[in-house]
Amino acid sequence: MELHQITPDITVSPQIAPEDVAEAARLGFRTLICNRPDEETAPGYDSAAMAEAAQAAGLAFHYLPYYPGELTARLADAFTEAFAEAEKPVLAYCRSGTRSSHLWALAEAPYRPVAEIVALAGAAGYDHSGLAPLIAARAETA
Repeated sequence: MELHQITPDITVSPQIAPEDVAEAARLGFRTLICNRPDEETAPGYDSAAMAEAAQAAGLAFHYLPYYPGELTARLADAFTEAFAEAEKPVLAYCRSGTRSSHLWALAEAPYRPVAEIVALAGAAGYDHSGLAPLIAARAETA
């Protein structure tokens, strides 16, 4: 696993394997959020296989597919709700971790200044400077 901790409550990662889920639980994660659409994954890495692995490891699991170029308010709202209700810490993953970090940034918009969100994502290896206007707009509507 290639883990990128953004805050103590959220870590994002590129695609993990079903056999990584037990290790994630051992590391203390309590919830998995899969943002990778099933259509992008190899056999055995789809949301059903990952949900089964999460259940076996005692982790909560949410499947919120984020298709490239399709960052919608509905998806951001669903992630925000899942993250707010999740037992933490959360491990969210997609192909590279970028889409998961985008969703976290939008979920945090009402609670942190845009510059702080961009800085936290940057420290974790994700450049959110181009996302700043969307984060700011989300903060205004919260």
